[in-house]
Amino acid sequence: MSVDLAPELTTPVAGDALGEPAAPARWRTLTARPGLVLALVYVGFVLVSAVAPGWFTGHDPNATAGADKLLAPSAAHWFGTDELGRDLFSRVLHGSTLTIQATLGAIGIAVVAGLAIGVVSGFFGGWADSVLMRVIDVLLAIPRLLLALTIVTALGFGTLPIAVAVGVGIVPGFARITRARVLSIKALPYIEAARTGGASWTRVLVRHILPNSWGPVLVLAVLDFGVAILAISALSFLGFGAAPPSAEWGTLISQGRSYLITSPWLTLLPGAFVGLMVFSLNHISRSLEELQR
Repeated sequence: MSVDLAPELTTPVAGDALGEPAAPARWRTLTARPGLVLALVYVGFVLVSAVAPGWFTGHDPNATAGADKLLAPSAAHWFGTDELGRDLFSRVLHGSTLTIQATLGAIGIAVVAGLAIGVVSGFFGGWADSVLMRVIDVLLAIPRLLLALTIVTALGFGTLPIAVAVGVGIVPGFARITRARVLSIKALPYIEAARTGGASWTRVLVRHILPNSWGPVLVLAVLDFGVAILAISALSFLGFGAAPPSAEWGTLISQGRSYLITSPWLTLLPGAFVGLMVFSLNHISRSLEELQR
């Protein structure tokens, strides 16, 4: 009977001087930062508003009111109204549903495809590694936005084509970081100990390599969530998003350009909403990266 000599990966790490586990201590240190707490709260608010925008606004995002057009921000209309009298804050919150859906789809495609490519390339090596990495190099040589424009032009307009286009564009990053992680884990002594003890390569892959590859992938997923939002907003800004009257974030920013001088809130407030989301995600990803160290 074979015995797996590899140590358990879930063994608690050494704690601090008081015997407290290191992971909770790190989390408490991170959450004690006001900037990180604010970032988490804002991202949570945006995600919840994407699922249930009616919780935060009672206005119909598509209800027009000619007498209320181009009103400045006020207590009645937090972000003001657009050229048709529609409440802009309500349109931003309801637009977050489409944008977040597209972003989640893009990240899902990138994580699944990138993880699969990176694991196959790093674990098996040989000709599979050479072929897959050359494909990744070709994708990296093409600017992301240009690649996304090419794909969305071929697939058509809408939320799903945008998600696919942006997802394909960020696959190389996940593939390369997963491959590098797999290669580093394969060289560790406990992997050889597991093989010497009789563990199959499949068991080594499932029990040891994959669980230890998730850390950097998770950090990159949070970071690229913001990148995907910017890319999806850019494509929507260019007119490749959902058809009117549906409003994605990029569409709202684009529609307000004609009134930038007389009613700047039509562009600036949705743009600030998107910018804060991206900055918050970047701050969270940096904090997660510190946690991995």
